[in-house]
Amino acid sequence: MNALASSRSSRVMSRYAEALLNPSAFAITWELVPGRGAIEKAQEAVLITAEQAARTGKVHALTITDNPGGTPALSAAMLASDVAKLGVEPLIHVTCKDKNRNELESLLYGLERASVRNLLVMTGDYPKDGLLGAPKPVFDLDPVTLLWLIGRLNEGAEIPTLKGSTKLTPTSFFAGVAASPFKVREAEQMGQYYKLAKKVRAGAKFIVSQIGFDARKFHELLLVTKKLGSGQVPVVGNIYMLPLGAARLMNRNGLPGCIVSNKLLAEIEQEATGPDKGKQKRIERAAKMFAVLKGMGYDGAHISGFAMTCDDLEQIIGRGEELAGNWQDLVREFEYPSEDGWYYFEKDHTTGLNSDLPAQRGPRKKVTVGYRAFRALHELMFEKSGPLFGPMQRLSQAVDGSRLEGAFTTFEQVIKGFANECLHCGDCAMLDTGYLCPQSQCPKNQRNGPCGGSFNGYCEKFPGERECVWIRTYERLKSESKEDLIGDFQVPPINYELANKSSWINFYLGRDHSAERIGIAKVPPKKKSGPA
Repeated sequence: MNALASSRSSRVMSRYAEALLNPSAFAITWELVPGRGAIEKAQEAVLITAEQAARTGKVHALTITDNPGGTPALSAAMLASDVAKLGVEPLIHVTCKDKNRNELESLLYGLERASVRNLLVMTGDYPKDGLLGAPKPVFDLDPVTLLWLIGRLNEGAEIPTLKGSTKLTPTSFFAGVAASPFKVREAEQMGQYYKLAKKVRAGAKFIVSQIGFDARKFHELLLVTKKLGSGQVPVVGNIYMLPLGAARLMNRNGLPGCIVSNKLLAEIEQEATGPDKGKQKRIERAAKMFAVLKGMGYDGAHISGFAMTCDDLEQIIGRGEELAGNWQDLVREFEYPSEDGWYYFEKDHTTGLNSDLPAQRGPRKKVTVGYRAFRALHELMFEKSGPLFGPMQRLSQAVDGSRLEGAFTTFEQVIKGFANECLHCGDCAMLDTGYLCPQSQCPKNQRNGPCGGSFNGYCEKFPGERECVWIRTYERLKSESKEDLIGDFQVPPINYELANKSSWINFYLGRDHSAERIGIAKVPPKKKSGPA
């Protein structure tokens, strides 16, 4: 290894990582939104703000968003290099909505060379109109699989070469994830926690909460993190200095995943009638939340807000530190539950937070006829002990590579297209999702659990119209007391070499992820014998 490569691969822990992993520290990040354009007022304002933050010495990292709201903006990766030159570490959002796995890998190589190593890995908001109209969403990876990729690069990935293989110089990424404790329905919330468990197993080094204002829900995330066996992973609370416009937007689900209750909105509307339009109230609320989060055991704060200044930030931090000693007295000022919202734990009426007693879950719904039919078919055909498993495997071996393969594949696609809205990816995940296709029924193609954008159980892309497919998956599995299966298996991304081929053949001949999981030996594809 040459000197340059050696210096680049040195495992120097970032200042942000040191703060988060230090039990006596409270790590602070401030979120910046680059805005649309290259050299506009928005981008210049971001750099001026970053320079001011660097001078304060109170911010461990500046967070840079990645196309928030799904609209184009200045690249977070490009802006990060400018921020780093100002003497403060960047923490960039890396989302899955616009880039496939190869482009994400390329991005990570560039970030390593630029010594940008603090990452917040997320699904990303559903893409919206660009200058040439609505873009094609990508969502090739999800946060779980992107964390796998980052983990491999951190270990020094083994890659093929003409002479065999070589091992890349290990990277030094410190990657965290987002999680929302603010969902309303049991199925919606449990899906978040099951996916969080997968993210931690995949290598997440820290967790950042979504935006919300319910102290009991913030406390719930801490308790659930410990219950999932990931209590050693630092948890960061999201503090948003909330103006009236943003409050109205979040209240009507205009920013997916960000929750403002009717009660809180009414208070902010009243505050906005003051001479300063409620600004000092906003700062005080953010400072009180800072104190509550620090007091209840969070490891850091992720601070943001529309048109927020460096002076606002310093006021929030300073006032928050003043109030931290009496944080318990402030808890009830953050009782903003969602209407009919479900909590994982029973309430502790003494503190206003949670007890350690899990709440009762709702009744199981009746098993639908469709689900029973798919379950029976699965036991017959796709379990090794099933009576049709052997015959189907032998049929697949006979058809594979023959003139009948095309007709066999078409027959399967017609059946699955009618029954499951199948998109013929060839690497079927329906065995992991209660026989519901995440490719056709989730606009973000999430194979490891729900994204954070649902609202009252409805899909981010189709609010009030289409229920999130992962809620349906949860209810189906819960009907048989098998809902924990959602968190058990980390589903890999689709291998697109299998696309538009028979998923039955791929399964029975050991070529897809489901076959690998149950130990079906892989049979190499036969050479095609010609068209049918």
